[in-house]
This record gives sequence, structure tokens and C-alpha cells, in this order.
Amino acid sequence: MSGQSLLVPGELSPVRSVPGNIRRPEYVGKPAPTPYSGPEVQTPETIEAMRIAGRIAARAMAEAAKLIAPGVTTDELDRVAHEYMCDHGAYPSTLGYRGFPKSLCTSVNEVICHGIPDSTVLRDGDIVNLDVTAYIGGVHGDNNATYLVGDVDEESRLLVERTRESLNRAIKAVRPGRQINIIGRVIESYAKRFGYGVVRDFTGHGINSSFHSGLIIPHYDSPHATTVIQPGMTFTIEPMLTLGTHDYDMWDDGWTVVTKDRKRTAQFEHTLVVTATGAEILTLP
Repeated sequence: MSGQSLLVPGELSPVRSVPGNIRRPEYVGKPAPTPYSGPEVQTPETIEAMRIAGRIAARAMAEAAKLIAPGVTTDELDRVAHEYMCDHGAYPSTLGYRGFPKSLCTSVNEVICHGIPDSTVLRDGDIVNLDVTAYIGGVHGDNNATYLVGDVDEESRLLVERTRESLNRAIKAVRPGRQINIIGRVIESYAKRFGYGVVRDFTGHGINSSFHSGLIIPHYDSPHATTVIQPGMTFTIEPMLTLGTHDYDMWDDGWTVVTKDRKRTAQFEHTLVVTATGAEILTLP
């Protein structure tokens, strides 16, 4: 594995502004969102709105990813994604969600998820996950991907490649009538082939008018994930695989989650809607 030094917190830039004409999610300015009490199966109108939100989120992530290179700060990636979403009439869902201060998450190397963009400079050999969610039309679209920074070692490159493949395999396993735990079963069985850890305490989730609806999508074979998949359900799958343990520590910022052994980790995510025969990806650019 790369001999890079471990990540340390950088300096935060001021909170970015959002034009006043852009609709805010209900949780902005509140300590927490109102718990979702609606259905997990969505109407065709909600699903169509989610296609728009998902497309904007995917394109915002792609725009930010164009800048990824040694010497670029994670705050600069936040700026690009923020401006893209605002320019297209969308609110960056993470901004103000339970107090999160930025418009996307940037998780570098040993950071499992929820890294806060700051003055951290990307280095040759790093890997970095961008997690972007857009809110428009009263709904959210959520996606993430892990990118290589410059010349990355083979072990890290394979981790990224295989994490992407685990998501692809999980999406193909989605079928009406199956239980949610088929998703984690597929991911975990694939990850075990390479000795990877599968993060358990951070999961996929239901998504619609609510950023997190309460539906949980584990990425391991959980005996408790017995909810039956139905057409019209909308949720994310977002496996987090590690080169070592799935155990974690959290930084004092209350957000940044790092592997306990500080080995590298990768993640990929799409928002999906269940169809009559499988799943449609809503976060395609």
C-alpha cells in the first residue's frame, strides 16, 4: 500500500451561499430533519423528479472530478460542485444537513465517508471519494465515486476497481420480491474473495423527498434486512470496502469517519428505482 502520511484536518473556508430563489430542504437551519413518514414506493411523478435531481448530482460530481489532480484542495472540489448545482437550480443537499458545513463530502485515503472539504491538498498517489447529493423539485438524488489522484499504487487501484464492481453486482441483484439482504450478500461475498473489509455501520438508505427515509440498505449479509423489494422503491446502494478492518474511529468534527487501522477504503454509490424486472439507475450524467 502507499506510504502516504495519514490525513489531518485542514482549514475550513466560509460557508458558501445559495441563491435565494433556490428551494431549500426542510432541514436547513434546523438541528435535524423531520422524520420521514411517507411510503418507500414512490409515484411516477416523484420518480421523474428524482431523475432530474439524480442527473444534476451526477453531473456536478463529474465536473468536480475533472479537477482532481495533485495540488488541488478538497475545498476547490466543493466549490465546483456547489456552483454547478446552484447554476442548475438545485440545492446541495449536504449543506446544512445536521450542521454539515459543505456542499459535498470528500473522503481521502483512510476516510470511509463524510470527509469535510477544506484546505487539504490532494497528493500524487491519493484516492479520493466525492459524494454529491442534489435537491430540486422537492426530491434528492445521491451518488458518489472514488477517484485516483495521479500515480496510484496497484493495491489501491484494485480496491477502487473492485468496489465499483461490487456496486455493479449489487445493482444487478435487485429484483422485486427479493429481500433487501440480497444486496449485502452479493457485496460481502464478492469482497471476501479479496480479503476486504465491508463497512457495517454506514449503509445505503431510502431516498425521495427525504434525504434519508429510514429504510436501511446494509452492504453485508444482514439477517435483519428482510424488507421485500417492491417496484417503485427508491434507495441508494453505496458499498464501502477497506483494505483492512471495517471498524472505524470518528474525528472530533463529528463527521469524518476513518478506518481504525488507517488502511485505505473506497466507496461507490448510485440512487436507484426498482422496476418490474430490476433497477434503474437515477444518478447517471
